[in-house]
Amino acid sequence: MLCIQNGTLHTAQKGRDGICVFQADILIEDGKILRIGQDLSLPQGCQTVDAAGLSIYPGFVDAHCHVGLDGTAIGYEGKDYNEYNDPITPQLRAQDGINPMDPALKEAALAGVTCIGTGPGSSNPIGGTFIAMKTVGKRVDDMIVKAPVAMKCAFGENPKRCYREHGISSRMTNAALIREALYKALAYRQKKEAAGDDCSKLPAYDMKCEALLPVLNRQIPIKAHAHQANDLFTALRIAKEFHLDITLEHVTEGHLIAEELRAEDVPLAVGPTLGTASKFELQHKSWRTPGILADAGCRVSIITDAPVIPIQHLPLCAGMARKAGMQEDDALAAITIQPARHLGIADRVGSLEEGKDADLVITDGCPFWVETVVKAVYINGVKVDA
Repeated sequence: MLCIQNGTLHTAQKGRDGICVFQADILIEDGKILRIGQDLSLPQGCQTVDAAGLSIYPGFVDAHCHVGLDGTAIGYEGKDYNEYNDPITPQLRAQDGINPMDPALKEAALAGVTCIGTGPGSSNPIGGTFIAMKTVGKRVDDMIVKAPVAMKCAFGENPKRCYREHGISSRMTNAALIREALYKALAYRQKKEAAGDDCSKLPAYDMKCEALLPVLNRQIPIKAHAHQANDLFTALRIAKEFHLDITLEHVTEGHLIAEELRAEDVPLAVGPTLGTASKFELQHKSWRTPGILADAGCRVSIITDAPVIPIQHLPLCAGMARKAGMQEDDALAAITIQPARHLGIADRVGSLEEGKDADLVITDGCPFWVETVVKAVYINGVKVDA
């Protein structure tokens, strides 16, 4: 049992006057936050850590990256996040390619990024499933918080570029391939339902269709990579056609259609914003986007898309959005509770609450500031060693 005492808690939960900030102790047992309060009665033998003068935040959460699948190694052998042999690969699962020894995971953990959504890249119109996982561990099976969390789909320039010589040269073709896969899965589901308990009437096993059934059954959303406004609307159009749940990823032109996105009321993951506009569809990239969307009432997360932005810079990205006008409470929520909700894991992470995982970041100041030092990080109640 561990008690972290006298720290200033930033819970990432809304109170009457904004994000709750107060001084208290945190009692941790078996990797969970057991109690939060002042002057807690501690059992004999409880280890204590004095956090007086320091701030305590929930572990930061990145809702969209490729860490573990795109190693820091230079060259082809270190990269496993895109499958270039087939544009439609819903059967692929992130956990089958993740390397827990990827140095980026340790860098994330030491910076306070304790949980991530990671999975396939955006070369494919349908790329496979994402998982949510902690950033410490030796075996991915023990690091998973939830699997799967979503089915990756991609719109816009990337599938066109990656498959230009192999059947995709327009946005229309990309969308048509996604629809075709979903229609095949619908027909497959209908045949399975019609067969009932009669195995002789079951359709031939189709791994791609099987992988899409949780999407059609709304057990997981499609995770739609889209930068331009027209691509965002295409993703939403397809989700409505097939009655799917959806999250929108990147949302580079979201500030241009903020009211429309508010009306759709789907989770938005904004980024990566640090860096140049390296392709045509990023021409309107702006740090103002997260704040404009949050002010409009949208559910906004800030993402690194690591390795596009090194994942340890997630708090810096929130700070840049804050500098561009995002409210401080919204910026903190965008790297804590909002991405936890985005990934469907807010029952475990994203805020400092009793019963949740003991993922904590202890700092000597606001995590948005470059001069702030991370003093300690705890994941599942265990301190992360440098």
